Amino acid sequence: MLSDDDIALSHALADVAGQAIRPFFRARFEIDTKSDQSPVTEADRAAEAAMRRLIEAERPMDGIIGEEYGEKPGVSGRIWVLDPIDGTRSFIAGRPIFGTLIAMLGEGWPLLGVIDQPIGKERWAGAVGRKTTFNGKPVTTRACTGLDKAILATTGPQYFSPHAAEHFSVLAAHCGDTLFGGDCYNYGLCASGHVDLVVESGLKLYDFAALVPIVEGAGGRMCDWSGEPLDQDSKGDVIAAGDPARVEEICEALAHRH
Repeated sequence: MLSDDDIALSHALADVAGQAIRPFFRARFEIDTKSDQSPVTEADRAAEAAMRRLIEAERPMDGIIGEEYGEKPGVSGRIWVLDPIDGTRSFIAGRPIFGTLIAMLGEGWPLLGVIDQPIGKERWAGAVGRKTTFNGKPVTTRACTGLDKAILATTGPQYFSPHAAEHFSVLAAHCGDTLFGGDCYNYGLCASGHVDLVVESGLKLYDFAALVPIVEGAGGRMCDWSGEPLDQDSKGDVIAAGDPARVEEICEALAHRH
């Protein structure tokens, strides 16, 4: 289902998003607050608008789901899923650990994904049936012999509900170390073998769709907290494990019984 043209278009989308974002980084810009109390900037909107223009020019029959401008239905069975700046709070603070997320779904399943960090010019790209690359070179996750040796990452404890936070804390107690901050950047680090697992809750489709082909194409596994694969209908409780052998232990810890 994937072609070289699909891969090329995903990289072109990352390029135009980066061109839109870079002039705003560590500059003065307007910040608004959305209905969910999350921030949005001129850079978010400019980057998504640039990507949507390119998709509409190159693939007018494809659907689009974007964080800032919503859904455009398509008729091809393929949907581009866009998060122009995943980690807007880091972007606002001048921290270059945010990223642009680009995914393509086929029949509801993530087929390709890109994480692009436009300031450091770091790009992870993954696609079904292909090896994940970082700046064009293949990367792999690392083996993890036990959770007690694992580095666990998540964006922040404040993003868990009280119930989910309790379950996350049980998992964290089993792990060797827990790091906060990073948004999508953590998943790239997992694909490159620097972080062992990432666990988050309540993500939207545009937060996780691009990550699945990247982590899995590097040898890892992504699933929900029950161990089920992630698709368009997943509710967004996400595990990214660099070593698939640890997934059962992770799910058991997260299923902590009271």
